[in-house]
Amino acid sequence: MRTRCARLGAVLAAVVALIAAPAVTAAPAQAAEQWNPPTNLVQPLGEVWNHVESTYPDLYGFRNYGWDQVMANKGSVNYCVRWESDAPVSAALRDQIHAALKKQFGKWMAAMVKSNGAGHNAWPYTNVPVNIVGWAVKNRSTLQWTDNSVDIYSGVLDSEDAPQCAPDCGRFFHQDGNYSKCPGGAARHYDQSLWLTKGFQGGAGGDWGQRVGQEYFTSALGQENIHIYLHEVGHTFGLDDFYDWTPTGQCCFLMKAGSAAQITEFDKWMFRDFWRHLKSRYGL
Repeated sequence: MRTRCARLGAVLAAVVALIAAPAVTAAPAQAAEQWNPPTNLVQPLGEVWNHVESTYPDLYGFRNYGWDQVMANKGSVNYCVRWESDAPVSAALRDQIHAALKKQFGKWMAAMVKSNGAGHNAWPYTNVPVNIVGWAVKNRSTLQWTDNSVDIYSGVLDSEDAPQCAPDCGRFFHQDGNYSKCPGGAARHYDQSLWLTKGFQGGAGGDWGQRVGQEYFTSALGQENIHIYLHEVGHTFGLDDFYDWTPTGQCCFLMKAGSAAQITEFDKWMFRDFWRHLKSRYGL
């Protein structure tokens, strides 16, 4: 009888302790991943990502995609304009180039914003400002303005004798974010370069920025889509070329050079898919 009473007392004591204990709130379940491409794009998107995973040598280890740059800056990107040309640049032309650069870069960033104004799949920025912080030129006299709206690097040349902004200020050269030797400090660093080369045909792009012909870019300033530049920005954010294969059901899209002159729905979803596979590195 004493044993039964003792056991009953222990049970009652445990119940009282449980009632008296402070409530513990369970961690909320994470929202389901926001991945809902159109049905007809599911297969080709899967093919693209399988190809990326099998061909990129350091896909997940590489830390200087355009995504990394925007996230490091907390939602913006800084540019240097490399003017590899002897064509004079007026203040008006400079401002037109700046405006076109901001507009075109913004087209890719707009792909990450849903129709309700929210970022797609935890993308944290609905607007990504583009700051042009410097111009690089061989001869200062080529730039026909005297204001100090941008830093000017005259006679700073790379190994191929092309003008460049100071390497001490470039993220490509300082991926650790240490800009202590940059004359203007971190605020005047540049993440990418818009490299405009006289007589250059086609384009090139990577984590360092984009290179296109000087004549091509300046003649396209009034166009809605400067498509070679847009294609190269796709590379900056990790998107691949499609020279030797085409995903199922897709014929014409920007990253398949020469088949489209604007960012298509398929390009947008490839862009979003790259973010989907990288966002965990930012805790998202």
